[in-house]
Amino acid sequence: MLRVVAAALTACTTLMAVAMVAVPASAAGGVECPPTIVNCEIEVENPGDPGTGPGVTPVANPGAGQCVTFRGNVVPCWHDHWGWFNSTDSCYYRFRDPQPPGTDSVWEGHYPEGAVYDVSCAEPLNVPGTNGGWTWLPGPPPGYGGDPGQLAQRAVEQMALEGPAIRTPLDGDEIGTVGIPLWLWTERGATTWGPTTATASVPGLSVTATARAKWIEWDLGDGSTMRCDGPGTPYIPGQVESPTCDHVYTASSAGQPGDVYTVTGTTTWEVTWSGGGMSGVLQVARSSSATVPIGELQVLATN
Repeated sequence: MLRVVAAALTACTTLMAVAMVAVPASAAGGVECPPTIVNCEIEVENPGDPGTGPGVTPVANPGAGQCVTFRGNVVPCWHDHWGWFNSTDSCYYRFRDPQPPGTDSVWEGHYPEGAVYDVSCAEPLNVPGTNGGWTWLPGPPPGYGGDPGQLAQRAVEQMALEGPAIRTPLDGDEIGTVGIPLWLWTERGATTWGPTTATASVPGLSVTATARAKWIEWDLGDGSTMRCDGPGTPYIPGQVESPTCDHVYTASSAGQPGDVYTVTGTTTWEVTWSGGGMSGVLQVARSSSATVPIGELQVLATN
């Protein structure tokens, strides 16, 4: 069932005529339209199969950017004024901005879940905008700019999120030492720890996503793994143990490929997004690697 609220109509008879022509459906209980009410509620059923009456030539393979009405007419899938075309009812839908107040009956008691859309029906007059109204939907209707979740993924791609920018106290040719904690951390930036925000849009719909790194899973190259919550702490000279993230190697890296351990950090990002009356949370993982040489502590004997 589709519930359409046609606003600010001056005559119920006019509304009834428009509604009956605009939506190819059978009435679901009649229309009640007190003359003192400017918002008239109509319930209609979705149309059945369109059939092929005189003058109707169904289109089997519409071209790019084209959609087909229930009568077989080709229309744009997107219209600058009326929004996205829904082939299941031959109407255009656009996210109502601003949304009606939560007390408006169009929400049908669902506020703030879902969203209210402007509806403009294309058939049979092929004059979108001359009929339709508002409707509440729990999610975007079929054909509405794709899935907001897919737009959220596109926003994530625009962020160019990375794995950790791995840092240790070892500079240049320095070698770590067996038994001595090796501090591990990441440089903090928009793409290595966040937060960072991006927006992905298609006509009539935008999704904004914000990413924040949550933790790093470390593979230390010696068979050990650990998880550090947070970016880690940059090395503090003179302090042996890191307050947040370090690892003690128990064997030299001699004999490993290149005589080094390969350290891999995998950052888990939490991405929150919203748009088109919907919202959600994604988790994204990004990895990076670095090498560390670890040697035995040398004890010099003296005579």
